[in-house]
Amino acid sequence: MGKRVGEQTVLIENHVGIASSFAVVGPKEGKGPLGQYFDQVLEDPLCGQSSFEMAEHVMFKRACEKCIEKAGLEKGRVQMMLGGDLLNQIMAASLSARDLAIPFLGLYGACSTMTESLLVGAMLCDGGYADPVLCAAGSHFCTAERQYRFPLEYGCQRTPSAQWTVTGAGAHLLMRDGGEVRITMGTCGRVIDFGISDANNMGAAMAPAAADTVWHHLRDTGRSIRDYDQFITGDLGAVGSRLLYDLLGEKGVPLSGEKHTDCGLMVFDKDQDVHAGGSGCGCAATVLSAYVLPKMCTGEWRRVAFMATGALLSTTTSQQGESIPGVAHLVVLERERT
Repeated sequence: MGKRVGEQTVLIENHVGIASSFAVVGPKEGKGPLGQYFDQVLEDPLCGQSSFEMAEHVMFKRACEKCIEKAGLEKGRVQMMLGGDLLNQIMAASLSARDLAIPFLGLYGACSTMTESLLVGAMLCDGGYADPVLCAAGSHFCTAERQYRFPLEYGCQRTPSAQWTVTGAGAHLLMRDGGEVRITMGTCGRVIDFGISDANNMGAAMAPAAADTVWHHLRDTGRSIRDYDQFITGDLGAVGSRLLYDLLGEKGVPLSGEKHTDCGLMVFDKDQDVHAGGSGCGCAATVLSAYVLPKMCTGEWRRVAFMATGALLSTTTSQQGESIPGVAHLVVLERERT
């Protein structure tokens, strides 16, 4: 019916391309394997601010401003801004939208927020409701630890399954008939809960949702793993990636490291003491900008399924004994052959 395919997938019929992007990260991320690819690496994780929360706001705003600047546009030309972060009430995104004075739709999908904003933004552009649309997401290690686990001063020992929240923000500007890489379709994920309640095991909480979204995407489109150069997840890390392979294998979908890459495993080196890898809204957002899109622009990858995953963790419900639901949204990125 219309632009829908199957149960959960939508077609983006017009050319909605990623016209520009910008990624800013913290010092630890800058020392990782992708450090040379980020647009800006901060020397100070506080960004000269009095709190890490305000630093996250500054970082988010900077990514948005620089993304618009790279596209050669004035801020007033952008018709809609979509995005979110991990702070309560997505304050980094909201304060940035206040400063930028762009019409704003705040989104919260935890670490899946980057692909959620790209999916919604592409639909807005495709339908003629807004053009261009700015999509952004960000996170900060120190704010996430304080909000969801323990303040850093507590000195809590991290478990082997724990992931390191990326300090970073990424912004992407979507435009009709703009950019070499376009969004051709997207699959909106369902909220899946396998009863995981450990806030230090985000990979296990998110993997079932990731497997469900991949399976529905392939069933909706009639495609197979072979139809893609890569399936790139946002932040499953080492634990979640192994679980993703197992869960898809049970459904007869042969995904493996040959066709799968995880942003959380690319952004840090193993010797950086991040345990199971990276996570956070800024993980997928910055790696997409700094690494995935350049590989597509050079023609190394032509069609990529990009899927950020989110653990819908609430400090309130966790303290009340509730488990951690997960969600994953997928967008298909394609570069037309020339």
